[in-house]
Amino acid sequence: MVWSVGLVVAAAVAVTLLWAFVGGDDPADERRLDAIRTASSLVIGAGGAAALLLAARRQRYVELDLEQKEHDADERRVTELYGKAADQLGSDKAPVRLAGVYALERLAQGQPAHRQTVVNLLCAYLRMPYEPSEETRQEREVRGTVQNVLETHLQPAAPGRFWPDIDLNLTGAWLSFFWFRNCLVRQGDFRGAVFHEIVAFRDSRFTGRAYFGGARFAGTADLRQISFERATFRDARFEGEVDFGEEPATGRQADLTGVTAVASATRRWPAGWADEPDEDVPEVLRVVRS
Repeated sequence: MVWSVGLVVAAAVAVTLLWAFVGGDDPADERRLDAIRTASSLVIGAGGAAALLLAARRQRYVELDLEQKEHDADERRVTELYGKAADQLGSDKAPVRLAGVYALERLAQGQPAHRQTVVNLLCAYLRMPYEPSEETRQEREVRGTVQNVLETHLQPAAPGRFWPDIDLNLTGAWLSFFWFRNCLVRQGDFRGAVFHEIVAFRDSRFTGRAYFGGARFAGTADLRQISFERATFRDARFEGEVDFGEEPATGRQADLTGVTAVASATRRWPAGWADEPDEDVPEVLRVVRS
């Protein structure tokens, strides 16, 4: 508004001066007239530039306001979807829980910023107390679906579906047929977890630490070429066949303190590992003793 009033005043002054000096034959009047014309052009040009700048700033404010409103609306929509899916996951009906799992998967796929939150919720579901029986076959299907979602989206070989930089917290979880092959995560916590039937970490990589302390491998354990920055198997128990492959797992340190395996189990440890680890373990799998 101030710029508009200024432009009107400048234009009125310029017209008045031009009118006063038009028609004179004095050369000095002509020079003054030229000076007035030049000054008027400068004033009007500067005013026009200022008006354009003001318009641009107003446009930017409008755009920022729209972006903020869109962001807020998007966050509200995500919160609503997340809340609805979480409610479905807590339903007493297995089909509704399955719908909640798939809704969370779609939410995480479309909202990268919320993927860790979704993974945290799925892991929390697997950590819930669970006792398998004939009456819980449907629940076992739901849990298997949750495990499949995690494996599917933590494989770098799955273009467009891979969720990077994810941490897993499955402490104390009851896991059956846990297929976790060729996966890439930042950190995995499986302390006290119980793996039934088959667990497969073949060719999986932890860019940070992997915790298996106190875990119970009740069935077959396929740990061939597992890779980690640092891992602990302290007090882990292998009750079935365990296979680390012919080549050592890749890692800087592995804590094998208290690791046990039942006498009837078929075992294939990495090169240098023994049933009761000792100082002969190679440096890449050095025992960290307390």
